[in-house]
Amino acid sequence: MLSAAFWFFATLMIAFGLGVVLLRNPVSCAMSLVMSFICLAALFVTLDACFIGIIQVLVYAGAVMVLFLFIIMLLDLRSEESRRLNVGATIGGVLVVSIFISLLIKVVSSSPVFSQTLPALIGPQQSDVKLVGMTLFRYFGLPFEVVGVLLLVATVGVIVLSRKSLR
Repeated sequence: MLSAAFWFFATLMIAFGLGVVLLRNPVSCAMSLVMSFICLAALFVTLDACFIGIIQVLVYAGAVMVLFLFIIMLLDLRSEESRRLNVGATIGGVLVVSIFISLLIKVVSSSPVFSQTLPALIGPQQSDVKLVGMTLFRYFGLPFEVVGVLLLVATVGVIVLSRKSLR
């Protein structure tokens, strides 16, 4: 059952990821990205990483996407205009994707690592929350704060750029 759920959510995530790339309306792209994040959280839950799945929904699908939608609405972006299809670029893109998929299938099917089952974990298990917290604050404290400052600067920049002149 978990295997079927995994493949279902993986397929949905790829479909919504294609929606992010192929849709023309920025709000539709952002909503597709939200659904892709939610499907990724469901994948984490099927892999017994419940804490990471919950954080995925809270942080990315919640806070970051609200910020993205706020910026899109504040900038008042319009739909991208339709343009002619570049045949050479389309053929090249399809060729690169097909080569990548064929190489990926070849690697996965030829490696014995992907077909063997892993042994059960032995010993005392620590909670996901403790492991993530210790790793985040012990090794990644400064990058975590830098990302927060970058998001703040980006938000202030969008507000300054979208402000109408007050003359």
